[in-house]
Amino acid sequence: MCGIAGKISFEKPIIESELRRLSLAVAHRGPDDSGIFISSDRRVGLVHRRLAIIDLTPTGHQPMTYLDRYWITFNGEIYNHNELRNKLQKLGYRFKSRSDTEVILAMYDKYQEKSLNHLRGMFAFAIYDRKRQVIFLARDRTGKKPLKYFFDGQEFIFASELKAILTQKEVVSQPDIEDIYSYLNWGYVPAPKTGFKNIFKLEPGHYLLLSLSTRKLTKHCYWDIDYSNKLNLSETEWSEKILDLLEQATKLRMISDVPVGAFLSGGVDSSSVVAMMAKNSLQPIKTFTIGFSNDRWDESKYAKQVSEIFKTDHVVLTANPQSAEILPEIARIYEEPFGDSSALVAHMVSQLARKHVKVILNGDGGDENFAGYNHHLKLQRDYLLYPITKFIPFGKYPNSMRGGVLEKYITYKSIFSYPQSHDLYHQAFHDSHSKDVRDQAMYADFKHYLNNDLNVKMDIASMNSGLECRSPYLDHKLVELAAQIPFSLKVRNGETKYILKKALTKILPSNIIYRPKMGFSIPLSAWFTKELNAYARSVLVTRHARVNDFFSTSEISQMLMQHSETNDLGPKLWHLLMLELWFKNYFS
Repeated sequence: MCGIAGKISFEKPIIESELRRLSLAVAHRGPDDSGIFISSDRRVGLVHRRLAIIDLTPTGHQPMTYLDRYWITFNGEIYNHNELRNKLQKLGYRFKSRSDTEVILAMYDKYQEKSLNHLRGMFAFAIYDRKRQVIFLARDRTGKKPLKYFFDGQEFIFASELKAILTQKEVVSQPDIEDIYSYLNWGYVPAPKTGFKNIFKLEPGHYLLLSLSTRKLTKHCYWDIDYSNKLNLSETEWSEKILDLLEQATKLRMISDVPVGAFLSGGVDSSSVVAMMAKNSLQPIKTFTIGFSNDRWDESKYAKQVSEIFKTDHVVLTANPQSAEILPEIARIYEEPFGDSSALVAHMVSQLARKHVKVILNGDGGDENFAGYNHHLKLQRDYLLYPITKFIPFGKYPNSMRGGVLEKYITYKSIFSYPQSHDLYHQAFHDSHSKDVRDQAMYADFKHYLNNDLNVKMDIASMNSGLECRSPYLDHKLVELAAQIPFSLKVRNGETKYILKKALTKILPSNIIYRPKMGFSIPLSAWFTKELNAYARSVLVTRHARVNDFFSTSEISQMLMQHSETNDLGPKLWHLLMLELWFKNYFS
């Protein structure tokens, strides 16, 4: 796992000091090694910071070259690289290392852009092809690894993190107000936007081609989820398929030359991953969790139970309201407007885990694949309550029928409701190519909430600590399988993740499987009635606060006064607080 960056200059030669600034900005992602490549014509510069996980020898050094034609800077892990290497060797390819990086280069030599169809893993990389005179940049199917870029026709700059791009003198840091409204609606800035003018992020399942001869930059989609091909299997057959693929995905993600652990909340998803890890490990698995003094939010007792069952080496860290002291730093490291409060928990547990391991597995993706949220229960309820309106096109509802299934679903996802931002989900509903509105909603969540929120949260939190985070539930083969399961097997009789839970009865106790969902989050309602309320007031209710462009100080002051655990304005206040801290970090 690594930090990558690069610069392609069409007007002037690359200067090494510019690349060193890029490298320093992503150094936390790769503390073990660093490298810089500049092409002979000084038009292409590639940067790499390495967190050594597989092939710890110097042969894994990047940027890496192959056949004296290709150079790559790569962030991620290709879990099927041994299988691919064996196939390539039979075709006459030779390798100097055990690294998956060299396999990517050989695959690109054989298949060029179509090489992406063969890769199983998480990745973001850039390949300079000297003969074709192109830069090929790609991102994995489910959006585990980030890739951000700037292009003004003269300079193309890319990096794992936006803060690296900001180190270059050609880039002017300006907030994009339209993006801010999207953030206030969703709690994140949807791809390809970032909150900064002229800086973009590549969407998952896409690649970019930059021609060095024509300066033309093109974007292509190479993978998408298909919810239209449902399989008619029995519950027993589904259970077997789910368990088999979950175990396979977990085993693949345990491949490492350094210690591996797991985040364990005691919920269904993380517990099932730990169960699969324990089954496939000769040594006790190291597990990590965050606890709270407030019993309503504390899951540590469930995590402890799972730990005892699978005999893991378990560590717990308790989070308290004074953790708000690190919020300015959280806003800085997330670099875009980002309002998921569990980022604080992710940050803390990543720092805890990094003291013990370099690689961590988690349960991210289980809810998105198998419908695990409360809003999926509401979705099923609305689907049954609105049998007529679910087929009426958007914008065609009479006022009295405005609560159609998908329109109502959008309201469950919004923080502050800005109708102009709802087009994001409307477009995703359309792009899903499914006739079932429930699958349309699942597709939209996967494309937007998972990719712009959950994946961002864990990538930034883990990599800021020099920790690699892997997600078995986001293995693209498991994602494709889950998309073939009818929604009626995901939510049934008021139970979320029905078929997944049924499958897991073979490996987990029922009180873990069927306990109420709590989620990987912090008790905002309680925290904003105590210390966090005063801190938020000191940041938000001032003459110079930038959030005054969106809400008046009197409105914000009133929200702080009216908040209570029964009148919970915590999420709204948190999003305003993190927005102001973002402004202070990047535009003060």
